[in-house]
This record gives sequence, C-alpha cells and structure tokens, in this order.
Amino acid sequence: MGKMTLDLAKKLIDGAEQESKKLGVSMVITVVDEGGNLIASHRMDDAWLASIDIAQNKAWTAVALKMPTSDLADASVPKAELYGINTTNNGRIVLFGGGIPLMKEGKVIGAVGVSGSKVADDVQVAEAAVKVFESGL
Repeated sequence: MGKMTLDLAKKLIDGAEQESKKLGVSMVITVVDEGGNLIASHRMDDAWLASIDIAQNKAWTAVALKMPTSDLADASVPKAELYGINTTNNGRIVLFGGGIPLMKEGKVIGAVGVSGSKVADDVQVAEAAVKVFESGL
C-alpha cells in the first residue's frame, strides 16, 4: 500500500460514505495522491455543489502542507504565524477541518478531503476514511 490507487481510493470513499450516512448528511469525498492529483471524487446525492471544489482543495491542502486542514484554523487567524496563508497557492489552501493526509512509513501517499456539513461532521467522515486506510484493508 505504498501508492494511492483508484481501488484504494474507492475503499476509502466507501468507508467515508458509510459514516456520512450514519450522520444523515450528503457529502463530497475526494481522494488525491502524494502530488495532490485527483484520484477519485464522490458526490453523494444532494450534496452541495460548492463541496466539490472544497473537498478537493481540502485534500490538496492536506498533501501540500502534510497536515490535517484542521491544524490550520488557529495558526491562520489575524496575528498568528500563518495568517494570510489562504491567499497563497491561488486560494486553494483550506483553513478548516475535513482534509487529512494519509501516511505510510512516515511519508504522505495521499489525502482525503470531505465537505458537505458542519466542520465537525466533515472531520468525522474524513477520519472514517483514514480508519479504513490504517486498517490495511
């Protein structure tokens, strides 16, 4: 499992979608590879159209900065160390939770990004995909 594949991405998306259904929310779930390139994006019925771009940017941010997007919330407020980072990279950097890098042997091999509800739900659904990833399938 050293490389992100479509087969692996589908399994992660399935785990995330199951969690989303438990919450009763329609989400967009996106998986990218180590370069932030789209592997798969899944929009559940009636999920917000805006979430398509947000989910992909959350996943991209998690790969680009090698950290969960939730870590950026406090660091990017006015007068904080990373204030203004969201204006870089053509505005692709997302400053709130729902993007989580996928690590294998200390290296980022991809990320999941989830959007479609309140941030806590987005994080919970993204974490479900991470659990599938960490289970080794």
